[in-house]
Amino acid sequence: MTPHAAKTVHLLVAEDNPLIRDLIQKGLEPHCEVVLAADGGDALLKVIDEPPDAILCDYKMPGLDGRQLFEKLRGREQTRHIPFLFMASRGDIEERLRPLMDGVEDFIAKPFLLKDLVRITKKVVDRIHLEKLQKRASRPGVIQGRLEEMSMTDLMQSLEMGQKSCRLIVRHNGEQGELFFASGQCRDAQIGGIEGDDAVYKVVLWTAGEFEIDFNAASASSRTTTTRGTTGLLMEAMRLMDEASRDAVETP
Repeated sequence: MTPHAAKTVHLLVAEDNPLIRDLIQKGLEPHCEVVLAADGGDALLKVIDEPPDAILCDYKMPGLDGRQLFEKLRGREQTRHIPFLFMASRGDIEERLRPLMDGVEDFIAKPFLLKDLVRITKKVVDRIHLEKLQKRASRPGVIQGRLEEMSMTDLMQSLEMGQKSCRLIVRHNGEQGELFFASGQCRDAQIGGIEGDDAVYKVVLWTAGEFEIDFNAASASSRTTTTRGTTGLLMEAMRLMDEASRDAVETP
């Protein structure tokens, strides 16, 4: 996703360690508008003043800790629906957070690699971006956009996370691909005479062009031509891309 498109999503990061806070900001700034909070109390004031689209929060903070912040925000009608991601030690996640906290988008175990934090957070950011596009749609139930704004990988992951049923039409250099999703899983895909998994692998390579998501046409295809779920298709597409790039390097 380009920075221009992604800046429509505002993410509040609550982390009391300034080094980790700066690291997270640098990793996420290309993908969304980042607002920083130095602790739970600071985060609470900023959220009440201007509710963000999502919150990435450390669990252990002085004063108001992450769990207390979560509970306070869940207790307010205006902030109860804000998506929440937690950073915490693996032990704290399993013993203190996960059993008690329904409604948390995801948990990021500390210590973490920045690329893993960015990957997990970006899935939520992409889904929110898609939801915002849907609200601005000129036709009810139809989202239109450009692959320069939201890549095929971002689109497919967002549809899977949101468990969406729809038809996704993609156009690139005179070609058109159609993908059908049922509860977030890509069941059918076709580009010209190519269908199924191979059609998905081809369309994932398209980095420019237009897309249209039609939530009204979810049942337009009853076929199942793919052999993997959405995540499996994307992982295999990435593997094939890596393989192709290695072969290109090795070719004299």
